[in-house]
Amino acid sequence: MKKVLTYLLAVVLGVACCFTFIGCGKDEDRDITPQINEGQNMTATELLEKAKTESGNFVAYGNTSRITTAMSNFIASDYGKALGLTSSNAMAQKQNDSAIYKLLENEKSTPGGSDNASMVLIQDSASLMLYRNSTNLLANYVPKDMKDKVDENNQLPLAHQFINKLFMYNVKDANNTLKFTNVWELTDTKYKNNIYFKNPNNEQVNKNFLIMLTKEDWSAKLEAAYKKLHNNAAAEDVGSGKAYKNYGYKWVAEFLKNCNFSINSDTTIAQDLSKDTNAGKMGLFVLSKLRDASVKGENLQVSAWDKKAGSDTEFETIEPFAGFMYSIYAQLCTYGPRPYTAMLFVNYLMTEEGFTPWKSLGGYSSNKDVPVYEGSITTPVMIGDKQVYLDNNGEKMFQTGKDGDNKVYTYIEDDGTLKSQTIKEGDKITVDGKEKDFKASVATKEVTTVKDSPLSFWNQTLVVEDGNYINTAIADHVDDWINQQISQKS
Repeated sequence: MKKVLTYLLAVVLGVACCFTFIGCGKDEDRDITPQINEGQNMTATELLEKAKTESGNFVAYGNTSRITTAMSNFIASDYGKALGLTSSNAMAQKQNDSAIYKLLENEKSTPGGSDNASMVLIQDSASLMLYRNSTNLLANYVPKDMKDKVDENNQLPLAHQFINKLFMYNVKDANNTLKFTNVWELTDTKYKNNIYFKNPNNEQVNKNFLIMLTKEDWSAKLEAAYKKLHNNAAAEDVGSGKAYKNYGYKWVAEFLKNCNFSINSDTTIAQDLSKDTNAGKMGLFVLSKLRDASVKGENLQVSAWDKKAGSDTEFETIEPFAGFMYSIYAQLCTYGPRPYTAMLFVNYLMTEEGFTPWKSLGGYSSNKDVPVYEGSITTPVMIGDKQVYLDNNGEKMFQTGKDGDNKVYTYIEDDGTLKSQTIKEGDKITVDGKEKDFKASVATKEVTTVKDSPLSFWNQTLVVEDGNYINTAIADHVDDWINQQISQKS
């Protein structure tokens, strides 16, 4: 069993991480289960009193950059003030999953060390399941007030939030729309190289999505969708002894042939896809990128929000999914010095106030009482095909060149006519009578007000990650098969 787990960790997290894991096993010398059992029946006020007795720094790791904002908010909250937390003794660091596990393994040598992490937010469900089952680095905690507010199947491990990646397409050219109602349409040759998707070898959740489709229940849904599109005819290349084991394998192989892996960032995919010049292209990426000021949101349509013909309220049903969804999990660290403070922090993060850093389009708390995002989407201001920038005083500029490594900007009239005045990175500028470093920012405008769909809608519409199945599939070398399909594109 240990060899299988070692292999799985090597695949999911990389060989270097695996060397740390081999032979580590469970360490019975350190156990915070008694504290958790006590804490799960405590109110936040009672936890606060326990946390006051703890010493050492309060450190948290997370694979979301907004954990640093959440920590700052916690420090400024009544809890943080009562505990005397400051930026000197309470801090959060953004790390990817592999780095988090390596840090926790290293901290194991100094149990309760003052600078050890006491809490993490972690993403990949498959690797989390392995670590939870084979080490005691992480421990699960469910706040007393959340037991009725978080679905039971999201409590072990505790899901803090959900993130979705959705099919979206450029609508700049009304005659070149990519509206679709069946994912098998995306395997047509007309989509070749027109579907932006971050290479699954560089994004584990993308690979997890593809692995999930090989599961028999998703294969059955894909089979039904295939037959619906082909007048109830079955595929001739699916089945025992044929090219594809099931319909999930067939869709994955044919979808990957049409993917464009040239962009290795969801943010950049959103920016590039939203350009006026990219009509006729689509992508599968994080919905939350639409909130980015550098993305022209009015040029992008979320396929799941395509309206049925003749309806202003009903969405088209995409057979059998419109993207996928994964969780970010909150876990306590066994070797951290402040388990009660960590429990109090998890309590805080599960509330509407604590979720504030993530409360935007495409961010969903597992707490049913936290409402989905409703607000404006901004887009960059353009004059013709040129993006408008602002200086420190709000004056409009175009980027017009470079001086060495420094970008050069030229001031403009409201109609885009260039003025004679230029400024570059590294220059000084007068702001309110004081000299400051020049800084250019993207000019933006509000284009629409949106209300996100509830989590229940996405649960019915998307492929939801299952770490246990993914680990089983990896052991069966499904990921190796996917790697072969990716390599054949190269």
